[in-house]
Amino acid sequence: MELLKRIEQALDAIRPYLRTDGGDVKLLEVTKDNVVRIELLGACGDCPMSTMTFRAGVEEAIKREVPEIVSVEAINITAFDDPNAKLPENYR
Repeated sequence: MELLKRIEQALDAIRPYLRTDGGDVKLLEVTKDNVVRIELLGACGDCPMSTMTFRAGVEEAIKREVPEIVSVEAINITAFDDPNAKLPENYR
Protein backbone atom coordinates (compact mmCIF):
# COMPACT_ATOMS: atom_id res chain seq x y z
CA MET A 1 0.00 0.00 0.00
CA GLU A 2 1.40 3.39 -0.89
CA LEU A 3 2.66 5.68 1.85
CA LEU A 4 0.21 8.56 1.30
CA LYS A 5 -2.77 6.22 1.38
CA ARG A 6 -1.62 4.68 4.67
CA ILE A 7 -1.13 8.13 6.22
CA GLU A 8 -4.61 9.23 5.08
CA GLN A 9 -6.07 6.05 6.59
CA ALA A 10 -4.39 6.87 9.91
CA LEU A 11 -5.81 10.40 9.75
CA ASP A 12 -9.27 9.08 8.83
CA ALA A 13 -9.23 7.03 12.04
CA ILE A 14 -8.91 10.15 14.20
CA ARG A 15 -10.96 12.60 12.12
CA PRO A 16 -14.25 11.78 13.88
CA TYR A 17 -12.71 12.87 17.19
CA LEU A 18 -11.36 16.09 15.69
CA ARG A 19 -14.67 16.85 14.00
CA THR A 20 -16.53 16.44 17.29
CA ASP A 21 -14.83 19.65 18.40
CA GLY A 22 -15.18 21.38 15.03
CA GLY A 23 -11.71 20.56 13.75
CA ASP A 24 -9.99 18.50 11.11
CA VAL A 25 -6.53 17.84 9.70
CA LYS A 26 -5.10 18.15 6.20
CA LEU A 27 -2.09 16.25 4.87
CA LEU A 28 0.15 18.76 3.10
CA GLU A 29 3.18 16.71 2.13
CA VAL A 30 5.51 13.85 2.89
CA THR A 31 9.15 14.79 2.34
CA LYS A 32 11.74 12.50 0.81
CA ASP A 33 13.06 12.04 4.36
CA ASN A 34 9.68 10.64 5.51
CA VAL A 35 8.62 13.75 7.41
CA VAL A 36 4.87 14.38 7.32
CA ARG A 37 3.64 17.99 7.23
CA ILE A 38 0.03 18.64 8.18
CA GLU A 39 -2.28 21.55 8.84
CA LEU A 40 -4.78 21.61 11.67
CA LEU A 41 -8.11 22.96 10.42
CA GLY A 42 -11.20 24.55 11.92
CA ALA A 43 -11.28 24.71 15.71
CA CYS A 44 -8.04 22.71 15.84
CA GLY A 45 -6.19 25.49 14.03
CA ASP A 46 -6.61 28.07 16.77
CA CYS A 47 -7.27 26.05 19.91
CA PRO A 48 -4.80 26.20 22.82
CA MET A 49 -5.16 22.42 23.13
CA SER A 50 -3.84 21.96 19.59
CA THR A 51 -0.38 20.91 20.78
CA MET A 52 -1.86 18.13 22.88
CA THR A 53 -4.26 17.11 20.08
CA PHE A 54 -1.38 17.04 17.65
CA ARG A 55 1.05 15.03 19.79
CA ALA A 56 -1.35 12.57 21.43
CA GLY A 57 -3.74 12.23 18.51
CA VAL A 58 -2.44 13.05 15.06
CA GLU A 59 1.27 12.28 15.46
CA GLU A 60 0.61 9.11 17.47
CA ALA A 61 -1.91 7.79 14.93
CA ILE A 62 0.40 8.36 11.99
CA LYS A 63 3.49 6.87 13.63
CA ARG A 64 1.56 3.86 14.90
CA GLU A 65 0.13 3.02 11.46
CA VAL A 66 3.11 4.13 9.36
CA PRO A 67 6.24 3.37 11.44
CA GLU A 68 8.64 4.44 8.70
CA ILE A 69 7.58 8.07 9.25
CA VAL A 70 10.44 9.86 11.00
CA SER A 71 8.47 12.84 12.30
CA VAL A 72 5.21 14.73 11.95
CA GLU A 73 5.09 18.52 11.80
CA ALA A 74 2.06 20.79 12.03
CA ILE A 75 2.46 24.14 10.32
CA ASN A 76 0.01 25.92 12.62
CA ILE A 77 0.24 24.79 16.25
CA THR A 78 -1.34 27.33 18.60
CA ALA A 79 0.59 28.20 21.75
CA PHE A 80 -1.33 27.46 24.95
CA ASP A 81 -0.97 31.07 26.14
CA ASP A 82 -2.00 32.64 22.81
CA PRO A 83 -4.55 35.35 23.69
CA ASN A 84 -6.28 34.83 20.32
CA ALA A 85 -6.74 31.09 20.79
CA LYS A 86 -10.28 29.78 20.92
CA LEU A 87 -11.48 26.70 22.74
CA PRO A 88 -13.95 24.42 20.96
CA GLU A 89 -17.56 25.26 21.83
CA ASN A 90 -18.19 21.97 23.63
CA TYR A 91 -14.95 22.10 25.66
CA ARG A 92 -15.64 22.16 29.41
